[in-house]
Amino acid sequence: MYAIVETGGKQYRVAVGDQFNVEKIPGEVGTQVELDRVLLIGGEEIKIGNPLVEGAKVKAEIIKQDKARKILVFHYKPKKNIRKRKGHRQPYTRLRVLAIES
Repeated sequence: MYAIVETGGKQYRVAVGDQFNVEKIPGEVGTQVELDRVLLIGGEEIKIGNPLVEGAKVKAEIIKQDKARKILVFHYKPKKNIRKRKGHRQPYTRLRVLAIES
């Protein structure tokens, strides 16, 4: 059984036991969260939401709160001696799926 959930403006295909990174969700490591924006539940019988599946939830546990690798942003304008360099690390939350309820 798998589900497609939406969180942080992105969609993820998850199954029980999967680990995946999402945009930062507030919470401590070890706490459980419920993802209630379930778009589809698949397996033996497929349930497609319109736009969401009624009463479906995905229970997950927060494994880690961390930041992604640093990316460098560089702006420059030729012939003007204008150069800016910035770094950015996007925060994320790592989740482990415990159960899919339909």
